[in-house]
Amino acid sequence: MTAENRGKILLVDDDKFFLKVMSDAFTGAGFSVVTAADGVLGVEAYAAETFDAVILDLVMPRMGGVSASLEIGRLAKEPDPIIILLTSMFQGAPHEHPIPEMGAKVHIPKSTPPLDIVIIVEQLLERKRRGTGAA
Repeated sequence: MTAENRGKILLVDDDKFFLKVMSDAFTGAGFSVVTAADGVLGVEAYAAETFDAVILDLVMPRMGGVSASLEIGRLAKEPDPIIILLTSMFQGAPHEHPIPEMGAKVHIPKSTPPLDIVIIVEQLLERKRRGTGAA
């Protein structure tokens, strides 16, 4: 599949190395990727383009992941956008909430392997396409 039909991902994180690793994982899986170095730039990118999923670090300078996810949710042109918060503040398994917590329904530990994060996003996108449950 080409990037055009796999989806477009917005990655927002102040860690340049982590952005590179995640970007490589998603582009390797056929996704188009846009990166932003903080929440302010992430919100600006979201306002300027259309994305299939947004992945945000929880703790960033200028605007953290919670504020950015809430603003992105407000700007979303579709109901129930796929917004994922990554954090090193918990080490449990990735989990999904029935209603958004801290602006996102999906929370993933930052220690999760990048390819596992790609798989989670693929599953959320497929579920959304099928209409079998919002992410």
